[in-house]
Parts: sequence; structure tokens; C-alpha cells
Amino acid sequence: MKSALIVVDVQNDFCEGGALAVAGGADVAARISDYLRRRADRYDTVVATRDWHAPLPDTNDGHFAADGDPDYVTTWPVHCVAGTPGAEYHPHLELPERTVHVVKGESRQDYSGFQGRIVDATDGRQLAGLLLDRNIACVDVVGLATDFCVAATAVDARRGGATIVTVLTDLTAAVSAPTAIRALTDLTAQRIRLEESR
Repeated sequence: MKSALIVVDVQNDFCEGGALAVAGGADVAARISDYLRRRADRYDTVVATRDWHAPLPDTNDGHFAADGDPDYVTTWPVHCVAGTPGAEYHPHLELPERTVHVVKGESRQDYSGFQGRIVDATDGRQLAGLLLDRNIACVDVVGLATDFCVAATAVDARRGGATIVTVLTDLTAAVSAPTAIRALTDLTAQRIRLEESR
């Protein structure tokens, strides 16, 4: 069966020193790069997603907490604004040359990479269509953050028809322990595998 690796939102703003940093984000970036150096040949397709939000006063459909404190569940500090250093991939992340790049959250509050658009697609095709065209049956998901965009991307990979979806948990980091536990429990209930990379 053909397989894909989806690297979710390993961006400067989600790593230490960023606007919405996840503890261990930079380490995850380095570990994903090491994994790709060792295991890239396991995958027929590698995808990398990025938040690519519009700047204030656009709240990205309420995603940015413009008029108060964020709750870190449904509203967030301003982060990953398109074209800014915070939206760029973390420098520890090294992706293969033929990586498919997806941007999401353009004036919306997307979490899943399947809600975004493929950067170089001229036909408006999204990730689900690409994986279908390439006959991808197995999807591994890594990146940031476990409890939000990684989980949402894994769920949509399953809904999109992938036969086997696996979150490689040692190549992720979470916003918080309680939300990570809830997300991982939900993933298991949806027959998404939780494994460590090998």
C-alpha cells in the first residue's frame, strides 16, 4: 500500500520563542528531520502544512482573540501571519525536495491540513484529492500540536479514506497534558493508531 507522511505546522510561532510556543516544539522539528533522513524512503509522498493566517484586524473567523485574552481552546494569540517569520518552518525542520506544501487558516480557523490548499496546485485541489489521486492508503501524522492540528489532520485523513492512519506520538508535542489526553483518547476511539517512530 502506498503511504504518506504529513508534517503538521512545525513553524516558528509554535516553537520556543514564538507567539504560541509549544514546549518541545524545536526538539520535535529536529526529531522529524532525523526521522526523514532515516525513513523518507518509506513514504511515497511527504506533505507539510502551515498555518497561514491573515493579519489583524482580520480575526480569521474568531481564531484570534482580538478583544480579550485567548482561552487557548477556541481563541488564540495572533500567530503564523502569512509572510511573517513566525509563519515560516522552524529552521531545524528539513523537508525533502518534493514535499507537497499546504497552507491553511487563510481568514478562517482551520485546524486540519485537509482544510487548506496545496500551494502549487493550479486546479484548486486540496490534500484529500491529492492523496486519492496518488492512491495513498496509509498516512502517518507528526508535528504540532498533538491536541489540536495533529489530531484534526489525523481524523480527516481517516475520514478521507486512508485505510491506516497513525500518529507518531514521539514526533509531536502538545499544548497541554489534559487536552492531549482527551485528543489521544478520541483518536483511539476513531481507530487511529498511536505509535512511536522506528
